[in-house]
Amino acid sequence: MKTSRAVAIAERRVGQPGERYYAGRARAVMERSFIAFRSSTWLIILSGFLEPVMYLFSFGYGVGKFIGDIDPGTGTMISYAAFIAPGLLATSAMNGAIYDSTWNVFFKMNESRLYHGMLATSLGPMDVALGEIGWALLRGFIYATGFTIVVAPLGLIPSWWGVLAIPSAVLIAFGFASLGMAVTSYFKSYQQMGFINIALLPIFLFSGSFYPLTVFPGWMQGVIKVFPLWHAIELIRGLTLGVVNAGMLTHVAYFLVMIICGLFFTTRRLNALFMR
Repeated sequence: MKTSRAVAIAERRVGQPGERYYAGRARAVMERSFIAFRSSTWLIILSGFLEPVMYLFSFGYGVGKFIGDIDPGTGTMISYAAFIAPGLLATSAMNGAIYDSTWNVFFKMNESRLYHGMLATSLGPMDVALGEIGWALLRGFIYATGFTIVVAPLGLIPSWWGVLAIPSAVLIAFGFASLGMAVTSYFKSYQQMGFINIALLPIFLFSGSFYPLTVFPGWMQGVIKVFPLWHAIELIRGLTLGVVNAGMLTHVAYFLVMIICGLFFTTRRLNALFMR
């Protein structure tokens, strides 16, 4: 029955724009990821959720005892834990999306060669891209929701605008997942994949998660503001602290561009690799 349904969907796409790239079955790719999650990968996702929570308690309340209250640039003093919580939330969304769309995708593309089998069916490269990115989005949503549930009762989200931090985290995850999958589609070896971790480390350390950018000289602040994680942290920190202004649209636009570029290059690359 599922086979006949897939054939019917493919037949309906015949003659429509983009029929070579999209069959309207991205959900099938997500269903496959969910089955894998139930059987084995749930422990990996659980560990990804616990990481920012441990950072929060060790740095926010441990190191925070020596730092005291700080001014995040709004003129109002807040606890150090409340300062780093938005940064950890944004980082959690980034990590959940980036690892699912890089190492996971690399294995399916080059080791298990799962995409070869998928694209031999009615699925198109856009279905695969949207399905994998959609699953990474769901993972980012789980991380963001779980982390928010932990920090909200602790009083670390002082503004009701903080409710929008969860959909913002999903947008952030979408951007990182799109870009991550696009980059991974060009990598051929584990040595090349190592560049992802090399890039993520300075992005995490210098994007303002643990201290304001004002500690750096002006030229370095300009460099850091190019990092996507800085835009993510500024967006979520503004919402959690209730500092909402039109400038936030710049951060939203940044991730929309990431999403569009990531989807474009991922689809183009998968089509070049597997649809010959």
